[in-house]
Amino acid sequence: MKKFRYLLISYISIFILFPLIRLINKKFYDKNILPQVINSSCNSKPIDYQRKKIIPQAKGLVLEIGIGPGSNLKHYEQNNVKKIIGVDPSSELNKIAIKRAEKHNLTVEFLIESADNLSVPDNSIDTVVSTYALCSIPNPSMTLKEIHRVLKPTGRFIFSEHGLAPDTSVSFIQNGIDFFYPKIAGGCHVNRDIESLLTQNSFKIEKLENIYLPGTQKFLGYNSWGSVSI
Repeated sequence: MKKFRYLLISYISIFILFPLIRLINKKFYDKNILPQVINSSCNSKPIDYQRKKIIPQAKGLVLEIGIGPGSNLKHYEQNNVKKIIGVDPSSELNKIAIKRAEKHNLTVEFLIESADNLSVPDNSIDTVVSTYALCSIPNPSMTLKEIHRVLKPTGRFIFSEHGLAPDTSVSFIQNGIDFFYPKIAGGCHVNRDIESLLTQNSFKIEKLENIYLPGTQKFLGYNSWGSVSI
C-alpha cells in the first residue's frame, strides 16, 4: 500500500503538479522547488543503496562530476581519499553540499562550472566519480572526453547512472516524455544509453551491471553501475 501511494503521488507530481507550477512561475520553480526535488530524489533509499556500492571504491585525488547537494559525501572512505574536487554548475545545490562536507569533515574543493569544460589539469585525477549526473549534463560526450583527459593513465572512472531501458515498453515512455521531463527535473534525460556513451568515448569497460531499482518507476529506475578505464 505504501509503495502504491508513493508511486501515485510521484506520478501526479511528475505529470501534473510540477509542470503546472513551472508553467505558472518558472523562476520560482527553478529556484525554490527544483533544488529540493533533486535533493529529495537523489537521497531516496534505492539510489542511496547504489551509491554505497560505488563511492567507497574512490581513491587518491577524486573528481566528482555533478556533485549536486553532496549526497555521496557520507559514503567516501576518508582514509583512501586524499582530496575531493566537486564539480557542479548549481550554486543552490552547492550550498547544501558545503554543509554536508563540513558535517562529514571532508576536504572538498568546489568548482561551480560545467563538466564539459573542466578547469582541471590533464592526467591529474586518480578516480572520477559520477552518480546520476550523466543524465542531466547538456553535452555528455564532451563531458566524457573531459573525464578521459583529466584521468591518469592508471585512473578509473566509477559510476552509477540511470538511463535507457532495454524493454521496448519502458523505452517508449522514456523517449515519449523527453520533450518535457528535463524541464521539470533539472535537465534530466531518462533515455540516454549509458553503455554506448562510455564505449563511444574511448572508455574500456571493466565492470558493468544493470537493474531496475526496486520501488522506483521503471522509466526512471533502469540503473547501470560499474567502472571503466582509459
